[in-house]
Formats: sequence, structure tokens, C-alpha cells
Amino acid sequence: MSIFEETDTLTNGVKIPRFALGVWEIDDNKVADAVSSAIKIGYRHIDTAQAYGNERGVGEEIRQSGVAREDIFVNSKVAAELKTYDEAKQSIDETLNKMQLDYLDMMIIHNPQPWVEVNQSTDRHFEGNLEAWRALEDAMKEGKLRAIGVSSFEKADLDNLIQNSDTKPMVNQILSHIGSTPLDLIKYSQENEIVVEAFSPIAHGLAMQNDAIKAMAAKYNVSVPQLSIRYDWQLGTVVLPKTENPDHMKSNSEIDFEISAEDMETLKKVQPLDYGNASAYPVFGGKI
Repeated sequence: MSIFEETDTLTNGVKIPRFALGVWEIDDNKVADAVSSAIKIGYRHIDTAQAYGNERGVGEEIRQSGVAREDIFVNSKVAAELKTYDEAKQSIDETLNKMQLDYLDMMIIHNPQPWVEVNQSTDRHFEGNLEAWRALEDAMKEGKLRAIGVSSFEKADLDNLIQNSDTKPMVNQILSHIGSTPLDLIKYSQENEIVVEAFSPIAHGLAMQNDAIKAMAAKYNVSVPQLSIRYDWQLGTVVLPKTENPDHMKSNSEIDFEISAEDMETLKKVQPLDYGNASAYPVFGGKI
């Protein structure tokens, strides 16, 4: 079976491809070309967000790809700042209008806190997230979304939705890479039947500079990105490497090797990476 055909099954029976293309930081006028290249290579899961500013371009290529709509899994994210029912509901409709799609396969809350509050505030916006979640639930009932989930939700954030709504999150999309692997959160999510998606598997490129990771990749005769993606894959996650380079798209998908249990344990213990300038980016929880 091709890596692009491997799926997880969400709690409502919807199948989610385990390998995806992330399109963060790809300009709206360039993203259609990136998605086109990915689909030709075999990708069938595209991950965008309102905050990326490129939903229009993603939707354009999904419509023009020549691949049946039902064969491409499309996800977007409600902006982290939207914490009322009406704001979230309106944003879902705006996303569908921008993408000119009848439905999305999934939509998720981008972050439990607005980006400017990350690492600056203890307010987890429990009430606001319940309101945004209710908007997602209603959109799913209306057939606008096939599945719903969250991103960067900690245990308390997940419990808030599990205990106070009718629908358990179907996915939790979290930062997970060698040097920063939230094993307890991954375990808790999976124990609650929440599929974990790993974003930034190559640590915003910083994995390429880490001697321990480079040495392990050499041991397996693979690239650092391939080792990093395989690591998240073996943790049982859906993996979302981001690139607009078709050669990288192809090589990223070539992870048909097995990291030994011993080496997985070694990689779990790699010291945290210093994001440097990248720490200001929302995806790394920095203040903007």
C-alpha cells in the first residue's frame, strides 16, 4: 500500500489520510501550483488555515485537479482569535466561499488562545472555545464539514470540550518533532480516540542542523527530513510536512524504512531545539 493510501478512521467513520501537505507560508498566488504538484505525486490530504491567507488558491487547485473531490481530504482551521459562536460560524462560511467548495472534509480550531496571548496569558478561553466548537458542530450537522477537531489543545483544553459538548474532538493537531515530542499529550489524545496530527515534523528546518539527528539519519542512509517524518509516523500520528518544492514533496513521502525501538527511544531523548528567530512564529507559540 502506498503511503498516500494509508488512513486512520475518525470516531464518526470518516477516513483521514495519514500523510498530508502543509501549506503554511505559501503565498495564495503560488499555493495552487504547490497543491497541483502534490496531487500529481500522490498526496490526497491538504492542510490549510484561515490564518495562512491561501485558502482561495488551495480551493482553486482542488477544483481543477482532475481528481474526484471525494478523493481529496481538505482541512482548514478557524482563526485562533475567533471565540464566539457567530464569529466562528461566519468564518466557516467565508472559508467555503473563498475555496468555492461545497464542503470541507475537516475544520479545526487553530489554537485554544489567540496568538498574541500564547505564552503571555494563563487564560485558556474555555467558554470561547466551546462557542467556536458549537459552530463547528452545527456546520458538521449542516453538511458543510465532514469532521471537526482542534489544534494545539492541551489536556485541560480537550477535557473542556469532551465534558461540555456533544462531540468529542476527532483530531488534535500538535507540534511534534524530534527534540520536542509531547508524549503525554499524544498518549492522552490517542487514549480518548482522538487522532493526533504532527505539524512541523522537521522543526521548521532546524532538525537539519542537529548533529544527533544528522547522525541517526546517516545510520539509516536517509535524509534528516525523512528520518524526522518517519519518527512522527511511528508515533502513530498523521504527519504534515510543509513544502512548496516538488522534489521535497516526493522525498518527504519516501519513508519506507523502520526506525528500531531502541533508536526511537534515543530520538525521544534528543534535547530541545532552539528555534531562534522562528520562535516568533505562531506555529511555535511565540508572541506576534
